[in-house]
Amino acid sequence: MTGTAPARSAKQRTQDTLARLEQDVDVWVATADPADGTPYMMPLSFLWYDGALILSTRASNPVARNLVATGRAHLGLGPTRDVVHIEGVTEVLGDAEVTPALGDAFAAKTGFDPRALSAPYLYFRVRPVRVQAWREVNELDGRDVMRDGTWLVDG
Repeated sequence: MTGTAPARSAKQRTQDTLARLEQDVDVWVATADPADGTPYMMPLSFLWYDGALILSTRASNPVARNLVATGRAHLGLGPTRDVVHIEGVTEVLGDAEVTPALGDAFAAKTGFDPRALSAPYLYFRVRPVRVQAWREVNELDGRDVMRDGTWLVDG
């Protein structure tokens, strides 16, 4: 494996993952239809807020319907050679939970304010339960940086 950087420590992977969550704007969101298992994936903008990803999407799109129905999602950050894979449980945020501060923070981070649109949009909170991070094959072992909602090392 000539030219491959040495594997990062678990601590470094966790720090890099937290930095991605703070700095990245978009994430691939994969869901499945609860009736027939049909997969659906789309990119959504997100805000890392209080240990969870905040997403918003039109209420009528398949990702929104699947998130409402199943409460589960897989998310992918980064290119294929710098992966952060997140398995999460989701909940729809009610109007009272989308405070002006949260809505403003989401809009500032993403450049997109669903509150200003006429079509109905939903906000979701995705709490990570498992997070994996790897760059190359030498990081496949030990790629879990979170299990059961707990970071394995402090970032």
